[in-house]
Amino acid sequence: MPIYEYQCQSCGHEHEALQKLGADPLTFCPACTKPELMKKISAAGFRLKGTGWYETDFKSGAKKNVAGEASAPSAPKAGNSAASSKSD
Repeated sequence: MPIYEYQCQSCGHEHEALQKLGADPLTFCPACTKPELMKKISAAGFRLKGTGWYETDFKSGAKKNVAGEASAPSAPKAGNSAASSKSD
């Protein structure tokens, strides 16, 4: 359930409420009890960016990395380390 932010137009009290998507907006201020509560417009509390589960899960074949090959992390190749290049 999303968290909605409200502000009373009468007393200025700010209030957060956990409500279902289809629930009616709250109207009565919990601080002054007047019917002056208005829903505020606010940004989400998180952001999906970069590579992660939401980009790669449930994809198959060529669609596995939608960001492209350039952004995929490259794994070190076997035998290319500095220790393996030394000869005894």
